[in-house]
Amino acid sequence: MSAFSWPVRVYWEDTDAGGVVYYATYLRFLERARTEWLRSCGFSQQALAQDPGIIFPVVNLRIQYKRPARLDDELLVSCEARSQGATAISFAQRISAGAHTLAEAEVQVACVDAGTFRPKRLPSFLMNALVAPEAH
Repeated sequence: MSAFSWPVRVYWEDTDAGGVVYYATYLRFLERARTEWLRSCGFSQQALAQDPGIIFPVVNLRIQYKRPARLDDELLVSCEARSQGATAISFAQRISAGAHTLAEAEVQVACVDAGTFRPKRLPSFLMNALVAPEAH
């Protein structure tokens, strides 16, 4: 699978008092990129929550911060589905500014029932999109 990339600019609200991106803000950037990746495969998280009634909470996260991002920086957030099980998807993600990697993350999301929060099998149409996202 090829990596999906999503651009983001750093705003005041993303930074701490020193104009450096606050560490938890990187998690929002990663989340947004996964959402936009899913949308690029033809799926809306809102629609999936309604029918077939699934959502994708993060169940495991490892992040390594390498360099700081600062106010007004233009960043690129990549997202690549690496593996999947019957009820989970793992992603390799990277946040970069130009040629510099600012953060790297491994994120695992579970597929759960939107009402009960119990694990639920990934639907076949989504499994097919994970194998060949360019077909959607």
